[in-house]
Parts: sequence; C-alpha cells; structure tokens
Amino acid sequence: MNKPTSLQGERIQKALANAGFGSRREIERRIEAGEVKVNGKTARLGDRIIPQDRVVIGGQRVGNWRLEQSAQRTIVYNKPQGELVTRSDPEGRPTAFQSLPRLQSGRWIAVGRLDINTIGLMLFTTDGELANRLMHPSQKVEREYAVRVLGDVTEEMLQQLVNGIELEDGPARFEEVVESGGEGANRWYHVVIMEGRNREVRRLWEAVGAQVSRLKRVRFGPVMLTSRLKAGKWRDLTPEELKSLMAVAGLSSKGVRRASLRQSGRRRSAGGKGPWGRRG
Repeated sequence: MNKPTSLQGERIQKALANAGFGSRREIERRIEAGEVKVNGKTARLGDRIIPQDRVVIGGQRVGNWRLEQSAQRTIVYNKPQGELVTRSDPEGRPTAFQSLPRLQSGRWIAVGRLDINTIGLMLFTTDGELANRLMHPSQKVEREYAVRVLGDVTEEMLQQLVNGIELEDGPARFEEVVESGGEGANRWYHVVIMEGRNREVRRLWEAVGAQVSRLKRVRFGPVMLTSRLKAGKWRDLTPEELKSLMAVAGLSSKGVRRASLRQSGRRRSAGGKGPWGRRG
C-alpha cells in the first residue's frame, strides 16, 4: 500500500484522538514511545494517514471504519445541578456524559468544565482541535455567568473585581460586571470572564467577601443558553453558531465579532452609575 503524500489524509495524532483512543497529547506521547505503527512501520509525529492504512496502537489494530473522517459535531448541553463533568465517577454520581447522544465513531470532548453545583451551558464536540483552541487562554474566549450573590455588594467591591484580584493560582478579574436585579438579600449579576480556571467565578466573589448562592453559565463565546433548552437536554449547534464558534477559536479566516453583555441585551445600569468594566 502506498504511503500517503503530505497532502493526503489526516495527521495521525488527530485521527486517533477523534477515533476515541485518547486525547491528542496522549496519542502524541504514545507515538513518541513507539507504540503506534502504520503499515508495519513505526509512526512519527506529523505523519498523515488515510482510512485504508493499517494502523496499530499498543498492539491493537484500529478498525478502518474508525479512521473515516466523519462530520464534525458540536452540541450545547444544559447541565443541571448535581452532575459531574467527567466520563465516570467512582461514587456512582450522575455525569453529564451519560446524557449525551451516542456516537458511532470518535468521542465527546468537554469544552472546559463546570463544578457539581454550577449549572448551565456546556459545549461538547468531537473536534479535538476546536476544543483545545476554545479552552486555551490565548484565545480569550468570553464566558458569561449569571450569579446570585447573598449580602451587600458595594461599588468598591465591584471595582476590585474588574481591576483584578490576586488568587492563590495567580491574578484574575472580570471583564464586566452588571447588576441585573434581585430581591432582599439576594442580588443577581452578570459577569464576563475569559478564563476557565477551577471555581474562578466563585473564588473571585469570595475574595471580596461575597457569598455566591447560585451560579449559571449562560454564554460561551457566541453561543447563548436560551430558556427553550431545558436542564439535562442538549441540541446541535446551528450552522451559524458553529461558524461563529470556529471563528473565535481562530479556525476561520472570517472573523466574527464576539457577543457581549451589550449585544445580548442584558446590560443595565446599577444605581444610576452604569456598569463596571475596564476598557482597553
């Protein structure tokens, strides 16, 4: 069988990752360790393969059907409270992956995580490159959350949140904070952040002495969570949403402007002083 030219096929680490044999980094480590062979020869990073190639990983033959390039699929899922974003849990707790549609080939990759008590928008994709781009801090993809805060929040506290606070794992800040109503001791805010560090939204509020009583992600990049998608349900992205998502991930030559609090129509002034947010 002829070896494909550099213009044929798909990079081997991407093809095997999409086929469900591990993350791209895991596949790369196995290639470097000499565990992957193509047509009887030890594979090298950057090699390209086609579905007709004979591929063996760790002594296991890869079915040719698993190397067929299927259409990329990305879905939005409304995660309910009490679910973990993991493939399995030793304690038997429910996971988001259990609610996702089955795939004939490849595997679902979670674009970031939400902790067990945080609800709302999750993206899952079969495209490892898209997932990696969206999660990488250099892409600066906006995440928007609705946050219910218990107790008094002063303008000084809000200014601290947008100016920046030193957390145990480095400095962090909100791009925007907008008050959005509430009654009694509970007030709602919409915040925008460009990172996905563990419990970062909660930790920022705790750093200024506020207690988060409810947290919901309502937007990731250009993809919004609407009331039509009930908790525990999923839907495929529309072609327009996918195009916009690819653009913010840097995978399209046509730039698409990211959504913001101004565009989503939820920007409101608070106490007559307007929203807080550092510009430039």
